[in-house]
Amino acid sequence: MKLFIAEDDTVLADALLTRLARLGFDTAHAADGLQAQQQLLTEDVDAVILDIGLPGLDGLQVLRNVRVHKPALPILILTALDSMEDRVAGLDAGADDYLVKPFEFPELEARIRALLRRHRVADSPQRDELRFGRLRLDRAGQRAWADQQPLELSARELQLLEILLANADRVVTKEQIAGELSGDGEEVGANAVEVYVHRLRKKLDGSGVGVRAVRGLGYLLAAEQP
Repeated sequence: MKLFIAEDDTVLADALLTRLARLGFDTAHAADGLQAQQQLLTEDVDAVILDIGLPGLDGLQVLRNVRVHKPALPILILTALDSMEDRVAGLDAGADDYLVKPFEFPELEARIRALLRRHRVADSPQRDELRFGRLRLDRAGQRAWADQQPLELSARELQLLEILLANADRVVTKEQIAGELSGDGEEVGANAVEVYVHRLRKKLDGSGVGVRAVRGLGYLLAAEQP
């Protein structure tokens, strides 16, 4: 996966490039808006981290211009501008996500993973129904069953179950879950994720499927031993 970083702060840019390279991403960088726009319009990248206050050409204008030619490209704004008006302007200009400096790297990483995952889902036919063992989830109807017995789940519990079902063959990190559950102006932290996992475990009791914690990594669905 290739990530493009448009950031004029050399210290931050170097830190981002180093951290993301360690995670296995191929990275490219531009320090001004004109260069960023030219590269984004001519090169193939999988996602963009874009600062607003770029020299040469404002980041919002870069965003608008790139959106004309690449409407589906995942773009995350990373900026010190933190007012509600700034957030609205960035999202209205075409950003998929908005993160304010200073930030924690695990949150940025989780948001990048969520952007890439949503992009992959948008590019491929989405199954209307997810299954694992005796569990079944109707995405469109937002309902879930264990065999034929409906599960009484809250909206957050349904979201969590959908995340785990969609990644049933792999571990999902706590940060990844927090990033996907965050939305509508509400940030979901690690402690809240633990609460939702605990509640979902109780609701799945007797279904033959449990949520297993993988120490130091995250969670995954697992068939319970009879």
